[in-house]
Amino acid sequence: MIRRRHDRDLDACVAVLAEVHTHSGYPHHWPGEPARWLTPDGLTAAWVAETDGAVAGHAALCGAEVSRLYVAPAARGAGLGGRLLDAVEEEAVARGLRPVLEVKATDTAAVALYERRGWLRRTTERQDWGAGETVTVHHYEARPAGPAH
Repeated sequence: MIRRRHDRDLDACVAVLAEVHTHSGYPHHWPGEPARWLTPDGLTAAWVAETDGAVAGHAALCGAEVSRLYVAPAARGAGLGGRLLDAVEEEAVARGLRPVLEVKATDTAAVALYERRGWLRRTTERQDWGAGETVTVHHYEARPAGPAH
C-alpha cells in the first residue's frame, strides 16, 4: 500500500533508511539528523510504502524534485519503488509540474528504474561533495505528460 507519510511514520522511515544505507550506500553520507533529512526545506509531500502494515519504502516531492526515494532491501523487486514514483509523479503533474530528479551514476538499480519508466536523462555531471570527493550524478526529467502513443 502507498499512502501519505504521517509524522508518526518518521521513526520507521529512519529505521528503513538505515537498512538501505547499510545495504546500498543511500544516502551517500548518513545525515546527522535523519528524520530532519527526510523532511527537507521545501517539502511538498511525502509517501510511504507499506507491506504487512510496516513501512518498507519512502518518497518525497520538493517542488518539482523527486527526493528521498528508497525501498527496504528485503522489499525490493515487488514494484514498491515504481508505485512510490507513481504517487510522486501524480502529485507533481496535479500541481502542473514536470518532475525531475538526481541520482548517482553508480546507483544502477535506481537508474534502471527511471529509464525503464521512460524518464529522460538530461545531463550528467561530476559534483564536488566535499572533502575532495567527486561524484558523477545523472539528472533526469519525467517523460512528458499526455496521452500514450
